[in-house]
Amino acid sequence: MERDTGAYSAQAVVKAIDLLEALASEELSATVPNLAKVLKLNRKKMLALLDTLEEKGLVERDEQLGTYQLGLHSYSMAQRILKNANLIRIVHPVMESLARKHDEMVCFTVLDRDEVLFLDVVGSVQQMKAGEMVGRRFPFFTNAAGKVIKSLSSLDLLGRLPGRRKKSLPELPDPVKLQQELDEIRKKGIAIDVGGFGDGVCTVAVAIRDYAGKVVGALTMLVPSIRLVSERLENEIIPSMLEGAEQLSGQFGYTRSYA
Repeated sequence: MERDTGAYSAQAVVKAIDLLEALASEELSATVPNLAKVLKLNRKKMLALLDTLEEKGLVERDEQLGTYQLGLHSYSMAQRILKNANLIRIVHPVMESLARKHDEMVCFTVLDRDEVLFLDVVGSVQQMKAGEMVGRRFPFFTNAAGKVIKSLSSLDLLGRLPGRRKKSLPELPDPVKLQQELDEIRKKGIAIDVGGFGDGVCTVAVAIRDYAGKVVGALTMLVPSIRLVSERLENEIIPSMLEGAEQLSGQFGYTRSYA
């Protein structure tokens, strides 16, 4: 009889979460026997689970006491979750204001390694499946949001692009041309593209910076090309996006230098 690997994998994930929650409790002496009893697993399976989580840095073992505790990577992940939640709390009101003013979808995106990640989305009356965008990822070089963030960040990734090629990724850009494009975006303070987030979708993205000048994310508006005539883009959307980015950067402590 074949094992249902999907159900087995799901059960393993549930047990891993239960284990992390048990380790987060100060009421438990986290020895293998105690953990096995709480999670209702035999010793062999418990050790296998602990070994896997320890390998990922989520769990650490005290060699002298023979007990386990949450690893540093668990704390790092928790800090990132809290940081992202705080970012969303600050950025969301400005996103709502822009979405209402222009009746278009507005997103908050961050750069996670070499990918753009959607953290928050505010839809519009003419919304384009806003809920489906949260959590989605795109290679940074395929869209305005990724390029505007990268234009103000370290560009060392460009030299590694050929080595990171995967069959699932779009065709890699020419590093020299991409560098030139990023330089131009940095001078203008705004990035615009068509098709980066879907056919017929125009994207306008501006970077949000903190007190140290570091980019924390991008304010991104998605507009169907059919609704985006050049006059509207230049006279309405671009000024609003730049104003929104300046307002948020100010809230994060950023002060523009005119030197």
